[in-house]
Amino acid sequence: MRMTTWLITGCSAGLGRSLAQAVLKAGFNVVVTARNPDSVADIVSAYPKTAVAAALDVTDRQAIDRVVALAGERFGGIDVLVNNAGYGYRAAVEEGDEEEVAALFATNVFGPVSVIKAVLPGMRERKTGTIVNISSIAAQRSSPGSGFYSATKRALEGLSDALRKEVAPLGIKVLIVEPGAFRTEFAGRSLRGSDKGLDAYATTAGPRRKGTDKTHGTQPGDPDLAAQVMMDTIMGGDLPVRLLLGRDAIAVVGEEIEAQRAEIKAWSDVSVKTDFTNR
Repeated sequence: MRMTTWLITGCSAGLGRSLAQAVLKAGFNVVVTARNPDSVADIVSAYPKTAVAAALDVTDRQAIDRVVALAGERFGGIDVLVNNAGYGYRAAVEEGDEEEVAALFATNVFGPVSVIKAVLPGMRERKTGTIVNISSIAAQRSSPGSGFYSATKRALEGLSDALRKEVAPLGIKVLIVEPGAFRTEFAGRSLRGSDKGLDAYATTAGPRRKGTDKTHGTQPGDPDLAAQVMMDTIMGGDLPVRLLLGRDAIAVVGEEIEAQRAEIKAWSDVSVKTDFTNR
């Protein structure tokens, strides 16, 4: 029986790196990817029989095809895809740079779509597979200064919800992971932001701009523990639609859902006035 093979994007640091290490330690095959494969050489060297490093920029479709082909040649195909590569971007909506925002969507949305489309033929042929899309609690609650990042994660989740229903009859599973704040480089060197800071947004988006955010290194989440939870859940059989990671994730998403329910109820008398039965 062929060993389960994982393809994980964005393994140079953070959750991707921790997950690659956890999966390899558990004995599975892993295609460990990063834009610079030298950044994951230490991971791969520790597991020469079950790990292979590959250069991957998820905005490069040819690179994606090469990595998928490598997985097939080395391990016989991909059983679990984890779309982890991505980054944060801070700016008020008016401050956002068009080229920077386009690059953000290219990496956080269209990149994962391209990887999904590249691995699906093999999964369909084998009638099995799991696609894991790493989202964020920002998909549920958008904060001032994080509108563009939240938009990428909402887009990824909307696509994931449809994909899950499309591929379930084919034996393929889809999982959305919504982490809270984890002690990674997300709010550090990986965070990007617009240089166009407008005084009008100093008290709203201002505290969350890249230059003023002070959360790096203080986040409550442990990426190694998150990696173990993700791996155990993915390999455990039945999957939730969304897997929240962290107490803060439960609190934020729970509060947002309850607020939406309350608003729906408060405005329901207005909402139903649009039906033809009211004529």
